[in-house]
Amino acid sequence: DARKSRDVNSVSPGPVLRAARVDDVGAIYELLEGYAARGELLPRPVPELYRNIRDFFVLDDGGSIIGCGALEVFTRELGEVRSLVVAPDRAGEGLGRVIVDHIISEARTLGLGRLMALTYVPDFFHKLGFETVPKETLPEKVWGVCVKCYKFDNCDEIAVLLRLSAHQAA
Repeated sequence: DARKSRDVNSVSPGPVLRAARVDDVGAIYELLEGYAARGELLPRPVPELYRNIRDFFVLDDGGSIIGCGALEVFTRELGEVRSLVVAPDRAGEGLGRVIVDHIISEARTLGLGRLMALTYVPDFFHKLGFETVPKETLPEKVWGVCVKCYKFDNCDEIAVLLRLSAHQAA
């Protein structure tokens, strides 16, 4: 039946995780800004997103960006999960985990030894193997980035850390 095959073909395969492109910056900004407006994430200006676009991965659901996250590398040893968000109407579907699992894999591929995040939802990261640590144990982040933040003296984010079994290239 032609109608039946047309229905099957019109079913979307679901979101695809891919490297972000410059055309995605507007959608990434909108996702991040929604969380920033509620105080759940620090804002990231559009020029900064363009400068760091190669750090980002997006979940593309038929041309609609429904989630994103970035891997920022600080040193040979330490990287960070940054700007992790999922569209509010898609929360609870496991999409954040898909993004973080990919970032963990990328961090391992790069040979990083540790991966950290600053978060308001440490339980999410705990389920992925991260542990809560004092921010002072992450001087690369604190003195490289946090010191410039308007919340530096009153930071209410929680630091989490995942120790990776880094494999260095031969």
